[in-house]
Amino acid sequence: MPKIKTHKGAQSRFHITGSGRLMRTKGGKSHLRRRRSKRAKRLYDETIPVSSIDRTRIKRLLPYGVK
Repeated sequence: MPKIKTHKGAQSRFHITGSGRLMRTKGGKSHLRRRRSKRAKRLYDETIPVSSIDRTRIKRLLPYGVK
């Protein structure tokens, strides 16, 4: 049985915690942040869990990363 290739774009965007939760970062971090409040800018630093609907699609892209 051949190995399954990992999707490199998904590998850089998602990571798995020790307990097996699939986490992602928020979009819109790269530019146009000067006009936002400090609280709004802080919210971009957090990682949030992936929704349950998208989890099955991402599992297919990361065959060896998801428990």
